[in-house]
Amino acid sequence: MKNYLAVLTVAVLTAALLTSCGEVPSSPPPNQSSPPVETPSEGEPAPAAAVPGEMRDITVTEFVAEMGIGINIGNTLEACGDWIAPDIASFETAWGSPIIEEDMIAGYAEAGFKSVRIPVAWSNLMAEDYTIHQPLMDRVQQFVDWVIKYDMTALVNIHWDGGWWEGFQDERKDDCMAKYKAIWTQICERFKDYGDRLMLESLNEELAFDQLWNRYGGTEGKDTAYGLANEINQIFVDLVRSSGGNNEKRFLLIAGYSTDIALTCDPMFKMPDDPQNRCAVSVHYYTPSTFAILEENASWGRLRPTWGTDSDIAELNANMDLMKTTFADEGIPVIFGEYGASRGGKEPGEVNEYILAVCKAVYERGMCPMLWDTTGSGGYDRLLRGFLDPELGKAFSDIAAQS
Repeated sequence: MKNYLAVLTVAVLTAALLTSCGEVPSSPPPNQSSPPVETPSEGEPAPAAAVPGEMRDITVTEFVAEMGIGINIGNTLEACGDWIAPDIASFETAWGSPIIEEDMIAGYAEAGFKSVRIPVAWSNLMAEDYTIHQPLMDRVQQFVDWVIKYDMTALVNIHWDGGWWEGFQDERKDDCMAKYKAIWTQICERFKDYGDRLMLESLNEELAFDQLWNRYGGTEGKDTAYGLANEINQIFVDLVRSSGGNNEKRFLLIAGYSTDIALTCDPMFKMPDDPQNRCAVSVHYYTPSTFAILEENASWGRLRPTWGTDSDIAELNANMDLMKTTFADEGIPVIFGEYGASRGGKEPGEVNEYILAVCKAVYERGMCPMLWDTTGSGGYDRLLRGFLDPELGKAFSDIAAQS
């Protein structure tokens, strides 16, 4: 299983890790320019929704099935750091992404993706009273509109966001909860009239409270840690449902504990009560971490340049079966909000083999796989509007055609 502490360690070792835990480079990449972003200026009205706000009479399982195979716009709107110039374009390009343009989103649809996850660091340029920077809100809305325009489902979350989540474990909890509620209140207000092609996700991987309990330290504090995770997810559902408009029936994605399969399948993790019964559960997949995460040897493990042994395949299938039997078979659809592998230090073709195997294992069990991509790490190039390897694109299409 994905090792939370290991991920943090590797992030310090290499900024090229490119997973979603929010670890960032300590200084800006060289020669990084910040072209202008065409978004509404402060004081201008927000752009209109791209499509009418239809909320269809379908089940959450049917909705997730429609999401097909998805992709993340990674290292873009969730980029953060105190070295970044205080404007939206600088944040959007700080971690290596180009400015996202409409034809890039159209390219996702042309490549066969049916859903797009939009990670967001809402704290960027936020006011002291937790008012979201309106140009950032407008830019997120522009992404959402483009995704919907090209007949895909948009998924918006709160990402790592500078690490303020740590405060939930100590005397800062009340302030952190106030911030969490303020963020979702504003998001819900902005998007309340959107139809069901917009899904909201409670948070990212940060639903893990190692100061209270960790899997290597026995059971003391475990009930407190899980209780806090369950509390946050319930507050998310209650807030969205009470926020008016179409949010009463919006499909919601609930972050699993650390988005880790074993920890999320633990009986202490509880899906929130939802009067609409429209919640899915999210986990991520970077297993084994010595292959998916490492690009060089680390103190906690040695880089694996290859993947695909019989034991690797057995581990993959066991993890997929566990999510299916624990959740999907019980009427709670599953979205793998991220999966992928860094490409550094791997033998040719090994990363493509891995991501295709994971995608197929998720999709053939009726769950939704969403590729973690940072303009090339997943094999898709935003600037080229297509896969770097056409055979990889064809293989994804073949998996999708098996439904």
